[in-house]
Amino acid sequence: MIPHSPGATATAAGPRLVEERGELSGAVTQALQSGGPPVYATGSVLRAAPWGEDLQLALYLLYELHYRGFDGVDDGREWDPDLLRLRQALETRVLSALRAELSDAPRSVEEAFAPLLVEPVDLSGSLSHHLETDGALWQLREYAALRSLYHLKEADPHAWVIPRLTGRAKAAMVAIEYDEFGAGRADRIHAQLFADLLTDLGLDPAYGCYLDRAPAPLLATVNLMSLFGLHRALRGALVGHFACVEVTSSPGSRRLARALWRCGAGPAAEHFYAEHVEADAVHEQVVRHEVIGGLLADEPRLEADIAFGCAATVLLEDRLATHIREAWDQGRSALRRPLPGP
Repeated sequence: MIPHSPGATATAAGPRLVEERGELSGAVTQALQSGGPPVYATGSVLRAAPWGEDLQLALYLLYELHYRGFDGVDDGREWDPDLLRLRQALETRVLSALRAELSDAPRSVEEAFAPLLVEPVDLSGSLSHHLETDGALWQLREYAALRSLYHLKEADPHAWVIPRLTGRAKAAMVAIEYDEFGAGRADRIHAQLFADLLTDLGLDPAYGCYLDRAPAPLLATVNLMSLFGLHRALRGALVGHFACVEVTSSPGSRRLARALWRCGAGPAAEHFYAEHVEADAVHEQVVRHEVIGGLLADEPRLEADIAFGCAATVLLEDRLATHIREAWDQGRSALRRPLPGP
């Protein structure tokens, strides 16, 4: 059991802390273990690579305090001012890097989303297309382990935007989230459906199980949702992120469902993506016309933020896909450590 401050409430059901990957993630890990403040050298955040393993893991650990916490860590550390101060510095580093890389990105919703509404003629660079046509079972298992860091808390980061919306946007967002959370049935919650997928693939469905194997490009995609979700000032970017995910989900899910069927992964594995083909095709229309449309009607000044959220999502998802394909093309695991056999 990781020590915590006397009299504090410790999280019993959260995942275990993982090994550090550098000074900053080590500072966070040690702080959570000891109950003290994070200790790191002046200038460490500015020197750290914004998309590197150390910074992305440090940020992920700090964000996870707002979800399920960690086994044995005081729940009160969620609002620890020293940890929040470090988190703010890390977020500033990431946002600065994002804005620099996206300085030429579209600033209108129409421009940002137009390329996503048309299926590309050439799918050779598509990760889901590769899995559908040529992917091996071991690659599908790796892909599922990677995606588990989000899908086991699917829709949770986006739920933070609900109290920050009004009228049409709020009503439509709640309607979509209602579907994501199972429409009142615990066995239909999308996170549970993904846990069933993991079980079919012979993987561990425990929340956060594969954090220690997840590389920085994957952590960055999950951190982006938390970054946008935890800041009211970034509510437009979160809506842009959510819309981007919904718009692109249905075609990719169809290909992944076929890939899992081809490899004989099991009915629960196929069902997760088959469910998203139909559901997200509907969600796409609602999020574009009602969530975005309603938000722009209420707050037209947020249009550039919505476009930014979309562009940031595409950037980091493309970077993750490149990381995975490069590893697989070289015949090696895309994880930090390969998975054991099923």
